[in-house]
Amino acid sequence: MAEQHEHDIALAEERRRAVRALLGQPLLHPTHDEFPLVRRHADWLKSWFGQFLGYRLVVEAGFARLFKTGLPVGQGRPLLRATGPFTQRSYAYLTLTAAVLLTGPEQLLLSQLVADVRSAAVEAGIDLGDVDRPVERRALTTALRQLVRWRVLVEEQGTVDGDQEEALLTVDRDLVTHLLAAPIGRAGSAEEFIATAAEAGPGGTRHAVRRRLVECPVVYLDDLTAKERAWLRKEQRRDERAFADYTGLHAELRAEGAALLDPDDELSDVDFPGTGTVAQAALLTVEALVRELAPAVVRGGPPTVGVPVPEGLVERTLEGLIQRHSRRWAGSYTGNPTALSDAVVDLLTQVGLLGRAGATVADSEADEEVDAERAVDARNARGDAPDGTLVLLAAAARYAVLESEGQR
Repeated sequence: MAEQHEHDIALAEERRRAVRALLGQPLLHPTHDEFPLVRRHADWLKSWFGQFLGYRLVVEAGFARLFKTGLPVGQGRPLLRATGPFTQRSYAYLTLTAAVLLTGPEQLLLSQLVADVRSAAVEAGIDLGDVDRPVERRALTTALRQLVRWRVLVEEQGTVDGDQEEALLTVDRDLVTHLLAAPIGRAGSAEEFIATAAEAGPGGTRHAVRRRLVECPVVYLDDLTAKERAWLRKEQRRDERAFADYTGLHAELRAEGAALLDPDDELSDVDFPGTGTVAQAALLTVEALVRELAPAVVRGGPPTVGVPVPEGLVERTLEGLIQRHSRRWAGSYTGNPTALSDAVVDLLTQVGLLGRAGATVADSEADEEVDAERAVDARNARGDAPDGTLVLLAAAARYAVLESEGQR
């Protein structure tokens, strides 16, 4: 019995590691430490991802691809380059290049690939302008580098860097066919394709909520439909255990919403709290905002998802922080408070601690769609503020300093 118990524990741990590896890197290559586990448990993983999250998983000898779909438009994470998120131009080149590689030869010269991409742009009615401009060359190079990182392109001789005149490239055609997470045949336009990719899939409400919990830093109730809020209230305790057992993520459940926390800090592409000037400034700023703006809790009342931030408060807070920390923070930010403020707001928005006022899903629902007895009334939970106003969201309270103990 003891041996069987130890075997079951080891099996569960292997599968959890494989699940986490795929959640962190949806396109996994054999060089990844956990790739052998993904191959070993491929059948179980396909079944679990399909049933629990509605994701499709393909596992081949040379790669594993988890197709993440079903997040609402705007909730996904962008591809990143050295200087920040991909630009629209880089995405355009990435899409054009992938389309060319689908029907092109398995080996070709860089110059031929560039020429084919330009021809594909003309055929698609995309005006690339002067393709020899530095900005165009950088956008194309960014797209090609991403394909090299994904191992869709292999540099046999030379590189795809913009300063190279020529390179010999090998194409992994099988990988190219598995890049898109949603089938394009059902869409007649880019807008339809995006909408298709955002559909919840066969699991409907349960998959929609679980995907948001896994993929988003925090899920607020007023961003969910009445059905989704009701489902979360009913199933959150059972799912809390499932998330812990199969993903190693710990659920934090509050009246305002829910979040999955990773004790190993592995599954997010944005570290917070973190190191560096922007991360430190953001942590100190959110602490100050919570101290000043935290609303009084009304027992039995509706949840307060957010409170408006008075205009200029973030900037004034950062001015004081710059004076205190100027010797330790980067001069490029201490000498440019506006740039620091923009970067801090962007980071806090990414991790779900700040947002912008505007009609939420709950605000937009018709009265007859809300079951007041079963679903939380999340209307107007972010206060009455003009659209676009900065809002301090409920999860920010996690980073408040306890004055009595001086601890977070």
